[in-house]
Amino acid sequence: PLRKALNDSGLGAALVGGGIDDELKQPIFSVGLKGVEPSNTAAVEKLVLDKLAELADTGFTSGAIEAAVNTIEFSLRENNTGSFPRGLSLMLRALGAWIYGRDPYTPIQWEDALNHFKAKLDGGADVFGPLIRRFLLDNSHRVSVVMLPDSSLAAKTEGSERAKLDGIRAQLSEQELQQVVAETAALKECQETPDPPEALTCIPSLHLSDIPKAISKVPTATSSLPGGATLLTHELFTNDVLYAEAALDLTGLPAGLLPLLPLFCRSLTQMGTQNESFIELTERIGRKTGGVSVYPFSSAKRGQEQPVAYLMVRGKAMGHNSGDLFQLMGDILASARLDDRARFTQMVAETKANMEAGIIGSGHRYAASRLSAQRSIAGWMGEATGGLSYLEFIRGLAKRVEEDWEGVQADLESIRKHLLQRKGALVNLTGDDRALAAAAAHVDELLTRLPETAAAGPSGEAWAGVLPRLNEALVVPTQVNYVGKAANLYADAGYKLSGSAYVIEKHLGTSWLWDKVRVVGGAYGGFCSFDSHSGMFTFLSYRDPNLLDTLEAYDGSVDFLRSLELDQDALTKAIIGTMGDLDAYQLPDAKGYTAFSRYLLGVTDEERQERRDQVLGTTQKDFREFAEVLDCVRGDAARVVAVTNADKAAQVLQERPGFWELRKVL
Repeated sequence: PLRKALNDSGLGAALVGGGIDDELKQPIFSVGLKGVEPSNTAAVEKLVLDKLAELADTGFTSGAIEAAVNTIEFSLRENNTGSFPRGLSLMLRALGAWIYGRDPYTPIQWEDALNHFKAKLDGGADVFGPLIRRFLLDNSHRVSVVMLPDSSLAAKTEGSERAKLDGIRAQLSEQELQQVVAETAALKECQETPDPPEALTCIPSLHLSDIPKAISKVPTATSSLPGGATLLTHELFTNDVLYAEAALDLTGLPAGLLPLLPLFCRSLTQMGTQNESFIELTERIGRKTGGVSVYPFSSAKRGQEQPVAYLMVRGKAMGHNSGDLFQLMGDILASARLDDRARFTQMVAETKANMEAGIIGSGHRYAASRLSAQRSIAGWMGEATGGLSYLEFIRGLAKRVEEDWEGVQADLESIRKHLLQRKGALVNLTGDDRALAAAAAHVDELLTRLPETAAAGPSGEAWAGVLPRLNEALVVPTQVNYVGKAANLYADAGYKLSGSAYVIEKHLGTSWLWDKVRVVGGAYGGFCSFDSHSGMFTFLSYRDPNLLDTLEAYDGSVDFLRSLELDQDALTKAIIGTMGDLDAYQLPDAKGYTAFSRYLLGVTDEERQERRDQVLGTTQKDFREFAEVLDCVRGDAARVVAVTNADKAAQVLQERPGFWELRKVL
């Protein structure tokens, strides 16, 4: 209710604050809005306190309480830590209490506390009201923080720092200046000197003989369903939890509707259905499942120009609730409302605010997206639905919602008419035998909610968009840079994929780029990535004080590989480090989803075994041969995109006239 009140208030663009944070000695609760007019800051605080007071007096609906309790209990019982090992997760959970002198077992022995809490609820006790009053309303340890933007702050800070440094320099004697120069040179030498072998031998390491030679396979059964749909099942132990994905082909969608797709996905779960409100739908998801999400999935596929693209509806539930899960999926797809103008306006504002904040804090992602969009249709789709192009679309959409809501709503309905069809639909299920058996009877119930073929019919045109190939400076108010440079190894160098590329990519990131971009250059991060599906090889830096120096470091990777001398121990460590990525820790849901992704992209177990053999058989020769391939990333085929500020972008043009085009983003 508090979240809804803030979203509905119109006082800000998006919610901020993480709610409860109990990892500190003194837990905190924070909530607020961003994009608030300075004159409305007091109104935001009043709204929060008034709503909390109302909830303390009136309480929550029984449906909201049941949904919240089920969501928390499902999360605790599932204990899904993603790619993070469960044992380490439990250790850190215990340490969160232990380091402050509390019982380390309390955070991990939750069942008795949860049952006691549920018993109090069943007994009709007012559980929430006293807690809201004690810890929130009557708590005098409260602060309201207002942060105001200042476009001149960066220049002021830099000027102040330079004046301070100039003052220090003016007080140094010539001898002291020479000492600073000498110490700087000594520091740089230390940074660039490899660790001695005797130090490296102190680090425990595996041997190649410890690494399994064969790939790990996920059990997969494939069967055809009526109407042209396909079912994939993966029988794995999940403690009776069912994980399900329904995928609908996106490639029949007109290209002009693609930028609206992410908001269409959000609308399916955030506007309610024909028979229930947004709140009622949210509560039903919380009561019956462990969560349902909708999102677009897209990727390049090696050997073909058109991407693989699907609308994914993903959910999880206990096996005995599988019928409710598929009913929810069907309701979301077939009967979700798309006519809530006020809610859609909120979503547009939230998206705009989050993306504008994101390009300052995660500029490397935007740079990578622009580079990928110049070379592949899959990259162009990703840019249109999540990059700078998408942000520009969102800015225009905000105005269009005000002036032509009927047209926007018609486009949303058009997307649904193009997507909903049984033909070509895919259903992916992961669970143990009991969960899969419970789900089997309900898959057809979901598919029968879909028309046999799309009501709108195929668009009749293949997606063909890519961005112009050019160097770009994306200008934002930032003190640091995010520098990207890329080329396509398949198209620009004729490269034939080998698993050794994964080893070389990994070694570049942990040696040359780490030393040159991070240790010496001062960036928070410097790394490279190779997309084996599209062929894109991309260099990226994160929170980087440099621009041209970083590009020179990228270009230096080629000569580094050409002259690299690896002894057997160093080569073994590079291979084992790569195997750690290939054999990354996965829980059952991730295994099933990964197997599904491989199916969509045509990656067979035979190919996986071939790549694994190539990784394990990587030699010094492979590094030097790859250097010749990588040479295209410093040649004419490569392009540069950086997120930077106006002064630094202009400074590059002074040193290299015509190097790039400036594009003001913020």
